[in-house]
Amino acid sequence: MPSTRTRPRIALLDASHADSNTRRNFRRELDAELVEYDVTSNTTPPHVEFDGIVITGSRSSVYWDEPWIQTLITYVTEAIQKQLPVLGVCYGHQVLASAIGGTVSDMGEYELGYREITQLATDPLFEGIPDSFMAFTSHSDVVTDLPDGAVTLAHNDYGIHAFRYGNAWGVQFHPEYDRQTAEVITRRKSLPDAYVQEVLNEITEANYSRACKSKRLFDNFLGEIEHSPQSISTVSTDVV
Repeated sequence: MPSTRTRPRIALLDASHADSNTRRNFRRELDAELVEYDVTSNTTPPHVEFDGIVITGSRSSVYWDEPWIQTLITYVTEAIQKQLPVLGVCYGHQVLASAIGGTVSDMGEYELGYREITQLATDPLFEGIPDSFMAFTSHSDVVTDLPDGAVTLAHNDYGIHAFRYGNAWGVQFHPEYDRQTAEVITRRKSLPDAYVQEVLNEITEANYSRACKSKRLFDNFLGEIEHSPQSISTVSTDVV
């Protein structure tokens, strides 16, 4: 009998080098049919099979000379040209910037822990999120320049934390993190012990609760997919 599929089908491009926290977090936060791809193995999916694309974080840098990185950037460039909705998180944010001709640079320092971020422009991705909000951050690279047509949506003292280019959005912070992930990631860092301990001390239930407000952007992104002319999720199919 005829049936209408309403849950969006999302390609999760996992650049985390098989970090178990990454897939767990995105599976929890995205109310969608997720099809997961380990892009570090140089594998990317067909564009036509998905309503949208989400790119995860990574311990890699977009400017490293590794074949899978250029394959991923090329794939994302083509997705943007096809006007597929794309959301990039942390490393994914930097991949998006590279795909549209922006610049990503080494900061020369590390932003780690819960930080305040300020919105600079109104956008559906941030609907229901306070103008100034808290989120967990973990990066030493930053988007320093964006091309014409890109709009910076949020920033803090470390630089650009969100932008939009057509149907593509990038966020430098980690709205998907739970407390467990924040603690694991912080303990992995090769940073001075005092700095690491300071960040660990700030991974409290109160700070996590404040940061949870930024998680709304996942539902907002899925809402934008529903209104996208490229969506395949409402196509009627015959179910036996």
